Amino acid sequence: MPPGASDRDNRTIRLVADRAGLRLDQYICQSCTGISRTSVQRLIGDGHVSLNDMAAKASQKIRPGDVIVVHVPPPEPSLLLVPESIPLDILYEDADIVVVNKPAGVTVYPAPGHPRQTLMNAILAHCPDVSKIDGSVRPGIVHRLDKDTSGVMVVAKNKAAHLNLSAQLKDRRVLKQYLVLVRGNPAPEQGTVEAPIGRHPRDRKRMAVVSGGRQSRTLYRVVRRLGSYALVEATLETGRTHQIRVHFSHSGWPVAGDGVYGVKVGWLGRQFVHASRLGLRLPSNGEWVVFSAELPLDLKEALKRAGDG
Repeated sequence: MPPGASDRDNRTIRLVADRAGLRLDQYICQSCTGISRTSVQRLIGDGHVSLNDMAAKASQKIRPGDVIVVHVPPPEPSLLLVPESIPLDILYEDADIVVVNKPAGVTVYPAPGHPRQTLMNAILAHCPDVSKIDGSVRPGIVHRLDKDTSGVMVVAKNKAAHLNLSAQLKDRRVLKQYLVLVRGNPAPEQGTVEAPIGRHPRDRKRMAVVSGGRQSRTLYRVVRRLGSYALVEATLETGRTHQIRVHFSHSGWPVAGDGVYGVKVGWLGRQFVHASRLGLRLPSNGEWVVFSAELPLDLKEALKRAGDG
């Protein structure tokens, strides 16, 4: 390995570039044995690589003296995706997609600590052919909701639909709207939060507004004010991890019930974030459709409690 060192757990690698002209991903591959270029590009895309203390892009050209820090998360244990007969609240289905109203408390796909009872396990039982899209534990998943976020999600049922939906998301042609309860006084009544998001510099499991992070944009509109709280409609123009929670916390309006970025409240058992509307073009015929899911009972009750307070 060229000038550089790794810490004791071999998960953080620090490199000082000794060459110029190479792409960042190429340089890391040449400098770190055992990490493929695909893996490096994924690490960069997930915000695990910094260049001179800034978020990095794979195509950036390096210069001698550049400091590159690579955080390599511990490998995930092998997970087997198995079908499970779990009830699904299906809002729409055709030969290409299934749109569901995901309940809070359900993880989208298996991960360490959540190997079963996920939305993906239920989808596989309902649509066995989904497994043919790829060999991962997330076939057909083109976007996701946090475990404690409820609301509308779409899953592709075949490879062509998966590519179609992925392209719509990449080109920002999908409408993603959320209802969010925040503490504070969002002002003006409607506006835009635009701030770059990347991995938290000290806690790699969290996201934060950071210099050099990925461009992130959230539109918001105050729906109703409830004493010291406000119900806000948020529209995502980008889809960064934890974007709404990070942006609103950064703006001084922490999300109610969010124990990571927001503010805990005794009368709410989870973060008040609900995916209320999802608009897209059907892969089958290009028709524009919008699916919606009303607030679940726990969030309706939370609104009453917020107003009473």
